[in-house]
Amino acid sequence: MSTLQDKYASVIAAAQSAGIENMKVSEQNGILYVSGSAINSAAKDAVWNALGSIDSTYSASDINLDVQVGGLSAGSTLTVNTESSNLNIRQEPSTDASVVGKAAKGEIVTLVEQTSDEWWKVKTSGGEEGYAYARYLQA
Repeated sequence: MSTLQDKYASVIAAAQSAGIENMKVSEQNGILYVSGSAINSAAKDAVWNALGSIDSTYSASDINLDVQVGGLSAGSTLTVNTESSNLNIRQEPSTDASVVGKAAKGEIVTLVEQTSDEWWKVKTSGGEEGYAYARYLQA
C-alpha cells in the first residue's frame, strides 16, 4: 500500500462501510483517486466527513473523490447543508467563478444536472441558476 492510501486509509474505510458501490482506488502522480457510486447522499457525506477529519484544508492536490449519488435526477430537490453560511451559486463550476446567487442553510434548491462530483448545477427558488459545491447539497 502506498503512502497516500495509508494517509487516507480511514477515508477508504469510511467509503467501504458507507456502502459505496463499484469503488475504485488508484494513485497517479501523487494524487489518490477514489470513485464509485453512493446509494444516497448520507453515504457520500460519510466519505467527506472522514476526509474532513484527516484534512480540514482538503485540497484536490492530494485526493480526488468522484462518488456519484444514484437515484438523483434532474428536478430532484436538494437541501442546502452548510455549517451556517450561505452557499454560493456560481456562474461556472469553480471557486474562481463569479457568484450569481446565494442559497441559505436549509433552503431547497432544484438539481439541474450533476455536472461532476464536486459541482452540481442547481436552480434556486428565486430562479437563479448556477453551480454549487455538491458537498453542501443533500438529497
